[in-house]
Amino acid sequence: MMSLSFSCSASLYAQLPSEVQARSSNLDKVKNLITKSGIPSKITSPLESLQKGNWVKLICGASFEDVTDIRNLSLVYTLAGVDCIDCAAEASVVNAVHDGIEAARGIFPIRRPWVMISVNDNEDLHFRKAEFDPNDCPIDCSRPCENVCPADAISYFGKAGASKGGVLAERCYGCGRCLPVCPYDKIRAITYIRDVAATAELLKHNDIDALEIHTSGRQAESFRELWNGLGDSIDGLRLVAVSLPDIGELTVPAMNSMYATMRANLQCLNLWQLDGRPMSGDIGRGATREAIKFALHLASIKDKPKGFLQLAGGTNAHTVEGLKREKLFQTTTISGKPDEANDPSLALISGVAFGGYARKIVGRILSSLQSEHGFAHLEDYPDHLLKALIESLALVGTVKCYNER
Repeated sequence: MMSLSFSCSASLYAQLPSEVQARSSNLDKVKNLITKSGIPSKITSPLESLQKGNWVKLICGASFEDVTDIRNLSLVYTLAGVDCIDCAAEASVVNAVHDGIEAARGIFPIRRPWVMISVNDNEDLHFRKAEFDPNDCPIDCSRPCENVCPADAISYFGKAGASKGGVLAERCYGCGRCLPVCPYDKIRAITYIRDVAATAELLKHNDIDALEIHTSGRQAESFRELWNGLGDSIDGLRLVAVSLPDIGELTVPAMNSMYATMRANLQCLNLWQLDGRPMSGDIGRGATREAIKFALHLASIKDKPKGFLQLAGGTNAHTVEGLKREKLFQTTTISGKPDEANDPSLALISGVAFGGYARKIVGRILSSLQSEHGFAHLEDYPDHLLKALIESLALVGTVKCYNER
């Protein structure tokens, strides 16, 4: 009976058009690749990942609002086993993330990552957009801004998909690389602060699991105003993260001050995102050094406040290698001795967030998809999906240690 069923299925398959056969074959390859990788996230919760030290977060970008790319990035990295997807605090962006997650779960029965939105308490590099009027640009300009932009956010008249020249605001995430290269000083940065009331309203929906607050760590009053303004909108969250730079000897006092502000009504887990060198992970091996240095400093301090530690800012495929050299990866102490100040079952560094580098390695494939098929759903083109998944698994696997068990 089984043989007959297989024979009939094979016969029907042979009658399908070649492009349909190819699509089915590539989807099978996607599923097989996930299965063979041994992705622990099929069953491991995000909380368990934090405790074990193999938590991975995808940073879509606090200012990145291209919903087509965000949806496809969320699809790919959900299949790759990330624990959290961080995005802009905009309803359309959150919807795109969920759409991508559901598309991934429709392909393979993987558990759902947490969805996080990012806000800021004051001016921050992650919350700005580049802007210029292309009509002011000399005709003979070599356009170095267009060449240096990692998000392909600068366009000119006649470029595919652009209705006008200048900066495509939905794609710009504020890296600032275009600012110093303009030979005519025509580009400016526009900064903004997410509206607290709008954020609180967005958090009241039941489809957001986590919140991240970007702060300089130097303005306690701004942080306090934001936190108090959020009110009870945070009650249903699973995690609150605070992203801050290394401010030397002031870092831990700033963390203690912020934790004191949060503690009274914090009903969930908290995490400190160590933002070493913001938005630089796609540059190269050296970009991750500052994040690792920051982690080494904080991991050795006993009087820091409660909360998981996670790297960001300059993180890329070399980050875990650097953590291993410093004996920080999936270990409870630097010395190997039990740390009485912390739960010995928890890793010193709980995980890594990947932003620019994660978007870059998959973005090349998404750009190819767009040039060939327009603004398409990635799963409708399994050959592109397979290529994107291979790239994302290689990156996420540096933390998850796929196939090393």
